[in-house]
Amino acid sequence: MEQKPPFPPFTHETALQKVQMAEDAWNSRNPEKVSKAYTINTEWRNRDQFINGREEVVAFLTKKWEKELDYRLKKELWSFNDNKIAVRFEYEWHDKDGNWFRSYGNELWEFDPQGLMQRRFASINDVPIQRSERKFTDEAGPFVLAC
Repeated sequence: MEQKPPFPPFTHETALQKVQMAEDAWNSRNPEKVSKAYTINTEWRNRDQFINGREEVVAFLTKKWEKELDYRLKKELWSFNDNKIAVRFEYEWHDKDGNWFRSYGNELWEFDPQGLMQRRFASINDVPIQRSERKFTDEAGPFVLAC
């Protein structure tokens, strides 16, 4: 049986762990690695797309990171209870033409008893930025999410 600790019900500490684990996985930009945190039959809504199952997650993320180059993400725990976690996030990326964007959003997560995410609902907005306006650069050191 697949498991992904920590397991629900979440405490503040374990919810923070889940958020950090998700941030780290997504920043790897490795669709296979990211998909392992989700149930085989996971259900997603990402913007206007509906994604079902790990295979579709891998395909979606592969296409996403082919478009969203140099993707860098920061997640922040917003709320949690029992088997659910809510996060806010920001990420920066550029397209193949060098146009930079910062994407803002919220996600609602629901986990199964084995700690795998079974449902993910994401609302996201993109804002064009200048390269000089980036917050999440390697030169800037650790990522800081401005509130």
